[in-house]
Amino acid sequence: MNFVTLMLLCGGVLIVAYFTYGKYLERRLKIDSSRQTPAHTLYDGKEYIPTKTPVLIGHHFTTIAGGGPITGPIAAIVFGWLPAVIWIIIGSIFVGGTHDYASLQASVRHKAKSIGEVIKEYMGRRGQLMFLSFAIATLILIVGVFVILVANTFVSFPGAATASLLFIAVAMVFGLLVNQVRMNLVLATILGSIAMVGSIWFGLNFPIELSATAWSFILIIYAYFASVLPVWLLLQPRDYLNSFMLYFLIGGAFLGLLIARPTIQMPAFTGFYNSELGFLFPILFITIACGAISGFHSLVSSGTTSKQLDNEKNGRFITYGSMLLEAFVAIIAIGSVAYLTMGEFSALMAQYNDPISVFSLGIGEFMNTWGLPVQAGITFTALAASAFLMTTLDSATRLMRYTVSELGESINVKLLSNKHFATVAGLTGATALALTGTWQTVWPLFGAANQMLGALALLAVTMWLVKTKSKALFVIIPMVFMFIVTTSALLVMLYSNFMAQNYLLSVICFILFVMCVFLGIEGARSASNRDKPTDSTNLNV
Repeated sequence: MNFVTLMLLCGGVLIVAYFTYGKYLERRLKIDSSRQTPAHTLYDGKEYIPTKTPVLIGHHFTTIAGGGPITGPIAAIVFGWLPAVIWIIIGSIFVGGTHDYASLQASVRHKAKSIGEVIKEYMGRRGQLMFLSFAIATLILIVGVFVILVANTFVSFPGAATASLLFIAVAMVFGLLVNQVRMNLVLATILGSIAMVGSIWFGLNFPIELSATAWSFILIIYAYFASVLPVWLLLQPRDYLNSFMLYFLIGGAFLGLLIARPTIQMPAFTGFYNSELGFLFPILFITIACGAISGFHSLVSSGTTSKQLDNEKNGRFITYGSMLLEAFVAIIAIGSVAYLTMGEFSALMAQYNDPISVFSLGIGEFMNTWGLPVQAGITFTALAASAFLMTTLDSATRLMRYTVSELGESINVKLLSNKHFATVAGLTGATALALTGTWQTVWPLFGAANQMLGALALLAVTMWLVKTKSKALFVIIPMVFMFIVTTSALLVMLYSNFMAQNYLLSVICFILFVMCVFLGIEGARSASNRDKPTDSTNLNV
């Protein structure tokens, strides 16, 4: 089978879904363009800022995409490309897209409060504390595994490391020009894009070669500053400028695949069991996270995007649209390796020990078909992929700071509300994980925790809709499915890690499983009491 046929078919389905099911979700969530968003009503110039849609979608998309839609599908292709494609398409349309869009609107209707605050309102303080604890654990896993992946990519492609460091400086200058000097956005974008091209050239000619451990510490320090600096100075401008590079990557890869027309050599289906990953159910559904559904997205939607949303009507494009675009990136990631035989794929994975590097090699070759030199294409792809990872890394650290602070407020520990202490506290655990140096060890646990966080976010949205007497079946079905998948995955990993005498991971899996069960019981109890009055007069739903 020719991969172009599969790619175009998937792209067409995703486009149709945006204009059909996306519109259905818009009606179910009762979007009102005349209703002022918290970015206006709570404006403070720091966190709550009405943001133009091109800038906000740049921040949102680059933050949620990360390395998940690349790493997950490439890791899961050992089951065959067909199960991966089916889960990506169905998951992104009916599960992940619903999760992202509904999480945003639930937050917006609650004064841009976090999903944890929504759970507190409808499930009580105990539910909030359990959710916040789960969210912090998940964010620590996200930061830790993404530090490992970025560090490995920088070791494999030192030119990407140099350019990434220069991008940080370019982003900060861009933020100052737009927000303080008030330079025209179009002019600033042109100048920023030129500076980014210069950074890529400089990176290709002056690569920085360091060990993975050294890069890990540098990335942790960067994450700290990205967390505590004003959002307009680093986080928002970096995401906005990086979005153009990522769009170019998607467009360049798409064009290269169209021209190359690679034949899929990997088998469509290899079986329900793989000796490295385990059984297809539930492992496939936690290995492919961000390309189908990711609980981290709910933290982004309710943590930063909801505070910058200028108008409710833009929410579908920013969240649902970004989720579907991320799914298309996941399809391209499958194409970057599906032209190989399974033996060739295994050899590359053994050589580089990093899905991002294998992805970069494949896409670099395809972009050579329209004139980009192979080495430049490989380095650019590695750079763009690391940009995916770093935008998730910095935003996840900031969201971790928010979550730790929210926990501190809930339990009345003022020290946790200090942004510097909250950031350092979260990064300490992430650093310990990052120094293990093996993404394969952390990824399954990250996947399970991340997917369960998605189920819990859907639970919060369900509580909001049920308590306000709105139709909620469109979130209940994906919520139940994700609860089944992730609790099964945690039990499987609990057993496998215990049998392998990895008792630390076994204990972590057990704790996460107990927390999930508790929150599920709390949610069921709260939903059964749907007539209980709630302070939700601001919802207008």
